[in-house]
Amino acid sequence: MDFRLTEDQRAIQAAVAELAGKFGDDYWSEKDEKHEFPWDFYRAFADAGWLGIAIPEEYGGGGLGVAEAAILLEEVAASGAAMNGCSTMHLTIFGINTIVKHGTPRLRAEVLPGVVDGSLHVCFGVTEPNAGTDTTRVTTFARRDGDDYVIDGRKVWITKAGDAQKIVLLTRTTPRDEVAKPTDGMTLFLADLDPSAVDIRPIPKMGRNAVASNEVFLDGLRVPATARIGEEGAGFRYLLDGLNPERILLAHEALGIGRVALERAAEYARQREVFGRPIGKNQGIAFPLADAWMRLDAARLAARQAAWRYDNGMSCGAEANTAKYLCADAAFQATDRALQTLGGMGYSKEYHVERYFREARLMRIAPVSQEMVLNYVSQHVLGLPKSY
Repeated sequence: MDFRLTEDQRAIQAAVAELAGKFGDDYWSEKDEKHEFPWDFYRAFADAGWLGIAIPEEYGGGGLGVAEAAILLEEVAASGAAMNGCSTMHLTIFGINTIVKHGTPRLRAEVLPGVVDGSLHVCFGVTEPNAGTDTTRVTTFARRDGDDYVIDGRKVWITKAGDAQKIVLLTRTTPRDEVAKPTDGMTLFLADLDPSAVDIRPIPKMGRNAVASNEVFLDGLRVPATARIGEEGAGFRYLLDGLNPERILLAHEALGIGRVALERAAEYARQREVFGRPIGKNQGIAFPLADAWMRLDAARLAARQAAWRYDNGMSCGAEANTAKYLCADAAFQATDRALQTLGGMGYSKEYHVERYFREARLMRIAPVSQEMVLNYVSQHVLGLPKSY
């Protein structure tokens, strides 16, 4: 097996690191503190063509795979941008993938060029307050009315909804108690966020405050049938072409956060002297950082395999979930140990490690909790009885 990145992948890595490096830690701390979307960062990446990395070339995109998109987002996170930087664009990659795979030619031509050049912002609307990770229990309902659908419901934790013009929206078109399987009767739409029928409310939260998370209330939202993604009732199957890449991309973003936290901690440990010696000379400091590095490196192998399997058309549910689980844990451990290395200064905002810590913690609950990953592997890999 050849674990080396290709020449093109290394070029992506270098170019993204250079561009992201122009936006330093102070920039991200300011955006996070002021709850300001990083428009200049976003436009810089749009102008450089990175937003369309996984969109087909015929629509102006790069035509590359999830593996290349994952490398891009890992480097963004590792620049110190962490989730505040990645969340500006990763929805563009995995959320739009359902349209790339299952949208009509008309829908793709209408939407994808604007996604590539950054002029069209799209969010991803799946989660609901009373469904949580049990996606089959969403109750947002789309009722057919002539050539349109009329949609009512509520979504929660919708990233970038306040900055988006459209939403990839999961609905029910048949009630759950009227279908043979719970995953039947669900339909995806690419809907306009019409302010006359949509109310968007930001959710106050612990971290990643430069990119808002929102509640979205839908009251009589009229959507043309031409905005439906694929067949009515088959939306859950199409959704998987967004969810598996989402887990793979977020796994790599977690790796990037862990990397930058360790870099900052190692630099501090080399320079900080206590009792007449650098603290990095003490095994109580050095060993936890070395352990964290190894865990990140091992988790990267799982993440790279998941991306490779997806791009090669192979089943990757177990691999994508495993990558998300291992990378999220490794990143949290790395940021926790980095904060501990800096001691009181790690808890302060001056060294930025506290921001990495807050954003790494998110990765253990989103987009799916660690416990739900364990449920998936227990049932679908080990063949154990369903426990929930």
